[in-house]
Amino acid sequence: METTIVSSVSERRRAEVILDAAGRLFLAPGPGRVGMDDLARDLGMSKKTIYRYFPDKHSLLIAVLDRQFEAVEHTLAAAAEATRDRPFGEQMRRFLLAAAGELGRIGAAQLATGRGDAVLRRHVEQRIEAVVYRRLEELFREGYRRGQLSAPPELLAEITRGAVERLLNSRLPHELDCTAADLLRSTVDILLHGAIRPGRDDEQEAAS
Repeated sequence: METTIVSSVSERRRAEVILDAAGRLFLAPGPGRVGMDDLARDLGMSKKTIYRYFPDKHSLLIAVLDRQFEAVEHTLAAAAEATRDRPFGEQMRRFLLAAAGELGRIGAAQLATGRGDAVLRRHVEQRIEAVVYRRLEELFREGYRRGQLSAPPELLAEITRGAVERLLNSRLPHELDCTAADLLRSTVDILLHGAIRPGRDDEQEAAS
């Protein structure tokens, strides 16, 4: 029997309520598997009601992930806008820290490499590629075009991609008592220190 709280939610809002709860439960960190019974219990509604909006768990997870990646896109766009007139090094740091923070928060690396079925993993990989890595490559290409980078943008993008994925899957942040984004900040600083041509970005930062 559905609770009064959930029953009072309009049809227009009920799908959002289901997505909110599914995102909180299904994307929670840890090895435990959460099923539709758990979701129905948390919502105080029957599985039959949930299936009126989402025919199965797979379609519900896809909807949850799509909504989460929309939030990632908004965060990255905000980071890009906030640093639009700043030196390239700062633009790159803000972008990668925002990306690592968002991907870590939703457990995207774990979803892409281990959790869920093959179709779901592929969906996550495609969204990460489109939302994060494609923009990352564009940022490196723009820096290279401006003469601010001494290494090919394709190489820098591949190195940075590897660092992001490795840190999000690593136990090192836990062992060092810091976040993956913290370690990524150090990685990016080391990478950019060797890649950015001296006298360009440094002069801009000194003048700011």
